[in-house]
Amino acid sequence: MTIVSMTVNGTAASADVEDRTLLVDYIREHLRLTGTHVGCDTSQCGTCVVHVDGKAVKSCTMLAAAAEGAEVTTIEGVANGELHPMQRAFNDNHGLQCGFCTPGMIMSGIDMVNRYKAAGRELDEAAIRHELEGNICRCTGYHNIVKSIAQAASEM
Repeated sequence: MTIVSMTVNGTAASADVEDRTLLVDYIREHLRLTGTHVGCDTSQCGTCVVHVDGKAVKSCTMLAAAAEGAEVTTIEGVANGELHPMQRAFNDNHGLQCGFCTPGMIMSGIDMVNRYKAAGRELDEAAIRHELEGNICRCTGYHNIVKSIAQAASEM
């Protein structure tokens, strides 16, 4: 067992966990933040994406102990009193259907926009589609997801 401490959504969090505990399990089981989903258990679907020290990470691929001292943001932590522009854009454009992939898509979208804007690069439809290759949605053809991310990019 290992004591793991980090800041999650701006709040200090600490727990005694087995060494093999994945970050996604720490978030869901120890912190009861269930917006981060477990989809495939093979790191291919992207439903478990969170931000660790400002970068998108598939939390099913990272041990909780590896996030020791890190700043972690989950879907529950992106809104500050009102919806984040990415959340609002997904709502405006019906960028979700069943909603299972939505938290990971939103977290990936925020990271994508932040990286492209920081690099001064254009985030067009082709770039959004390329960036989303690590996220799987089983309900849609991604059209509304792409529209959602494009809208949010113009607002962020």
